[in-house]
Amino acid sequence: MKERILMSGNEAIALGAYEAGVSCGMGYPGTPSTEILENFVKYPDVYAEWSTNEKVALETATGVSLGGARALVTMKHVGLNVALDAFMTLAYTGINAGLVVISADDPSMHSSQNEQDNRILGRFAGVPVIEPSSSQEAKDFIADAFNISEKFDLPVLFRITTRTAHSKSVVEAEKEFKPNRIKKPMDIPWQKYVMMPMNAIKRRQELIKKQALLQGFAEKTGLNTIKIKSKDIGFITSGIAYQHVKEVFPEKSIFKLGLLNPLPVEKIKAFAKKVKKLYVVEELEPFIEEQMKAAGIKVTGKEIIPIYGELNPDIISAAFKIKGKEKEKEKIDVPSRPPVLCPGCPHRGVFYVLSKLGITVTGDIGCYTLGALPPLSAMSTCIDMGAAINHAYGIEKAGGQYDKTAAVIGDSTFIHSGITGVINLVYNKGNTLVIILDNRTTAMTGTQPHPGAGPTISGAETTNVDIEKLVAAIGVAEIAVIDPYNLKLTENVIKDFLIKKGPKVIIARRECVLITKRKQTDFYIDRQICNDCGKCMELGCPAILKEEGQHKIDPALCTGCAMCVALCPEKAIKIRRI
Repeated sequence: MKERILMSGNEAIALGAYEAGVSCGMGYPGTPSTEILENFVKYPDVYAEWSTNEKVALETATGVSLGGARALVTMKHVGLNVALDAFMTLAYTGINAGLVVISADDPSMHSSQNEQDNRILGRFAGVPVIEPSSSQEAKDFIADAFNISEKFDLPVLFRITTRTAHSKSVVEAEKEFKPNRIKKPMDIPWQKYVMMPMNAIKRRQELIKKQALLQGFAEKTGLNTIKIKSKDIGFITSGIAYQHVKEVFPEKSIFKLGLLNPLPVEKIKAFAKKVKKLYVVEELEPFIEEQMKAAGIKVTGKEIIPIYGELNPDIISAAFKIKGKEKEKEKIDVPSRPPVLCPGCPHRGVFYVLSKLGITVTGDIGCYTLGALPPLSAMSTCIDMGAAINHAYGIEKAGGQYDKTAAVIGDSTFIHSGITGVINLVYNKGNTLVIILDNRTTAMTGTQPHPGAGPTISGAETTNVDIEKLVAAIGVAEIAVIDPYNLKLTENVIKDFLIKKGPKVIIARRECVLITKRKQTDFYIDRQICNDCGKCMELGCPAILKEEGQHKIDPALCTGCAMCVALCPEKAIKIRRI
């Protein structure tokens, strides 16, 4: 018996993977992919884990596949860069049980440092690339992806974007479903999986042979669908772009691609002959368009469709100069809401001190990247995960003053890819100061646990990495643990450590306010004492406001961190016990 459920694309992928008999899911939290594993782990008789990073996740899932069980790997688009070494060679070796890699791309960079189009990496590796356009397809296509993986002895790249990941639509699913857990005999012949040159050469040749088989499959698969309506214009599209095209052009002919690599070139040629004018509507790179043009198919695409950012019906309407499609919209003045560190965020104290001291700060990926924004203005770089330590060390090697430079990195990011930077720093006798912002969680993606803090994804208690002992074992001699709410102590320790020679690590430890959610005191500004000097505003705390020339504290936002109390020169911020 089937039921209709409103599900996001991520929720639907988790359900589809469960129904497809997937035994294990590995990944690293990263928006917009995070909720896939968080939902998958809720199903019975499955195993899921947050891995140390995406490379570890893929390599572990490869072991699961070799052991005979189906495995799912989840990550955001930039995570595939971390796993790319394993991913590219896995296309050579192939798999045993089905293995699917989710790449959650982020057009418009809602929560990312770039908007790379990972369809290109799938084609580069020579593996099938599948993209759903709705939650129902997300559920259905993931099962197809595992079957294709086993049929062609290849990993499959399953590409979603932010809109398909987070938008909700109706999914039909069995009300009570007991999946058949796929279990194949373990089969690891060394000629197939040991990639020394003599084997790799042969496996490369095998991969090329598979491309021809995949091409034939692409021409027949039901993952690609055609709807012939008006023949004056036809569209080639995929993913969420299909939904937008269908909304703007409900009466036009549409070829919707579900399998994007390889493209069904002959089927597209046949479709092109049925319409007078052919367009490709796709987000980001001209991935489909370029291949069609290379095949001699006359098509219009990026000449009118933007090559960057998310698409929507308005953008598509504007591209085709359609007037009257949009309803008159009431103009509403919406106040600007720039991103900001949460009230009571422990990172604020560290950034305030670094800014006050005029330190050049190399940063990393995490919510603490917001320390770059005014009024803190305390970060100069943020490029990729784990880079902060190496950037600061590189500045030192370029002749920069090590006592004027510091690297900041979160605890989860440190474990993900910062440890090697410290090892390099120690080995090469650097003098860089590393500040680990340890808020005991992976805060930016929704407070997921990680190997340094908290239980496993399933809630099981586990052994956590002791960061102090770890950096000491690496060879760091100068180590301090501070409470960043204590501004005076934070400043004194940072000033002291900056001038020390050799590698040094400060661990600024205080739980994320989203975890504690505790409020023990209520702060207010005594108007009889306050002279509105604005010193408290230098923290950039959203709970401190200035209205009609007067400074106030919003009790609904204040978390009671007391950093502003320590900062006020007039001692005008008082505590009201609650």
